[in-house]
Amino acid sequence: MKRLTILLATVIYCYSASAQDDTTSKPPRPDTMRIGNILIIKKDGKKNKDNKNVDSSGTEMVMGRNTDRRRHSRVTTNWWVVDLGFANYDDKTNYANAGNYLVNNPASGVPAISSSDFKLRTGKSINVNIWFFMQRLNLVKRNINLKYGLGLELNNYRYKSGITYKEKGPLPYSGQTTNMPFIYREDSIAFSKNKLAADYITVPIMLSFASTPSNDKKGITLSAGISAGYLYSQRNKQKSDANGEKKNKGEYDLEKFKISYIAELGLGPVRLYGSYSPKSIYERSLDIRPYTFGVRFSNL
Repeated sequence: MKRLTILLATVIYCYSASAQDDTTSKPPRPDTMRIGNILIIKKDGKKNKDNKNVDSSGTEMVMGRNTDRRRHSRVTTNWWVVDLGFANYDDKTNYANAGNYLVNNPASGVPAISSSDFKLRTGKSINVNIWFFMQRLNLVKRNINLKYGLGLELNNYRYKSGITYKEKGPLPYSGQTTNMPFIYREDSIAFSKNKLAADYITVPIMLSFASTPSNDKKGITLSAGISAGYLYSQRNKQKSDANGEKKNKGEYDLEKFKISYIAELGLGPVRLYGSYSPKSIYERSLDIRPYTFGVRFSNL
């Protein structure tokens, strides 16, 4: 009897120990499931009620679409923006008091240089701007932004008349010489091309509004601001049967700096631009205020 009691006690002890160490019991059901690189989070064996998934990097997935909630970059850059348009100006010159800058033919019956001599061939007076870059800085929820850039502003003014620019030298009709720039009219030569080119390196700064900031090619965008330009080249290019093609480079009394009001209108993928300078591009005598308008090829 004593031996039976000891045997039963030993069996009970072994069974109790094996029950505590049993590893064959069914483990708790996992709350995740991996399919490829997609990790699906479950709750109580079911997909969560928001039908949300998480990829292996922790990025939230909804209905198979990546809805990465990282913030968009505050700065967007567009390289090599190009403008193609027309150049013109508002002539407010008082030609009666233009001074010695304009040299007139004293011959009887020859009219003095006037506003008609500075009229342009509007279809051939071209503005081309090449912006090295333009950036947009988000200010308020991508609806309101600051736009700025750097580039070249190239203006070609094609004249109807034969006015000619000289940096210095003998004055026509008088035989005198001057060290100042002057303009006179070639009455005896018919020009097939006569233009003044004025080129600037320019920095534009604008405040911009976008109606649909999530898509730059939809909705309406409106930008307005100012630009500051520095004149780095000026030249008078002429072409005629008598003298062929000539290009006169020099200092023609144009202002070195130009400040302009600028604006941009975006209608879907189409961008229109315009500029107007409230001050003359000449240092003295002539009061000629340039403006431009055209199409901008840009993604911003």
